[in-house]
Amino acid sequence: MALERHYRLAEVAELVPYAVATLRKKIARREIASVKIGRRVCVPQREVERLLSGVRPAVALKADDQ
Repeated sequence: MALERHYRLAEVAELVPYAVATLRKKIARREIASVKIGRRVCVPQREVERLLSGVRPAVALKADDQ
């Protein structure tokens, strides 16, 4: 059985469009799954992947034709 990777909140905030404070609020409301490892709150990889699947890619802006 392989161990699942867990991300610190700062790492998750770099990957998804949420600030650390927002992630903490969503965890408190149980919108995001998390685990405590010692004193640290971590997000399992499967949950990070779920969050990333909802992120839309950036849309390239069209340059005005001159």
